[in-house]
Amino acid sequence: MALNIKPLADRVLVEPAPAEEKTASGIIIPDTAKEKPQRGQIVAVGEGKVSDNGTIVKPQVKVGDTVLYGKYAGTEITIDGKEYLIMRETDIFAVI
Repeated sequence: MALNIKPLADRVLVEPAPAEEKTASGIIIPDTAKEKPQRGQIVAVGEGKVSDNGTIVKPQVKVGDTVLYGKYAGTEITIDGKEYLIMRETDIFAVI
């Protein structure tokens, strides 16, 4: 299913990775103790930021990239019952 959302300027739409269900040693993590994921996959990208001289600076990320972002980056939104984050490209730390 394709999303009918197009981020503006230098914003991207990220689908967060699911939170860890259990630790490496096999201990199951309860819902109240799960941490927000800090990685996800880009599902939509804006056209880019307009620089001071009026040219558009294209985004460095593209749809399908798996990225790392800040713990409290972006704004949570729900589209068709699914959770997404919309954030500026500068909130992304790395492409994996």
